Amino acid sequence: MNETLKSIRERRSIRNFTNENIDEEKIEKILEAGRWAPSGKNNQPWKFKVVSNEEEKNQIADCTHYSDVVKDSQVLILIYLDKDSMYDRTKDVQSIGACCQNMCLAAHSLGVGSVWNGEILNHRDCIKEIIDRSESLELMALLCFGYPAEGSSSTRLSLDEILINLTLSD
Repeated sequence: MNETLKSIRERRSIRNFTNENIDEEKIEKILEAGRWAPSGKNNQPWKFKVVSNEEEKNQIADCTHYSDVVKDSQVLILIYLDKDSMYDRTKDVQSIGACCQNMCLAAHSLGVGSVWNGEILNHRDCIKEIIDRSESLELMALLCFGYPAEGSSSTRLSLDEILINLTLSD
């Protein structure tokens, strides 16, 4: 199996991290992977906010049910939709999903664990008060990074369970 397919299969959401710091070079590689995600018309509708200081992490943690994961992580990356560069909301949100997946896969390839926190979206206003009050930026995701404190496993439905067999008619 090639390295890309292997990484896709092996990457897991990590929710328990060690105290080991992630060096800036790895964070930059993770950000670069996000930057190179596909986007319609190459509009690159994302903006990133990197958070590593404890005070800001604790404030963000107070905005989510998963506060322990946020506090435990070494680095947070908040991903925003830049509405000023948007051309189609659905397409741009999908591009940001690809951006997040690229970052998680890049982290995995570097030995860094990650988890994509979507629950934070229920608390956008709380984050807006802490981080950014700009009307042109809309929070899309929070990614938490750190070195895994333990392994993680997962299962998937079989292809037979998720394939739709449609018959095209004339």
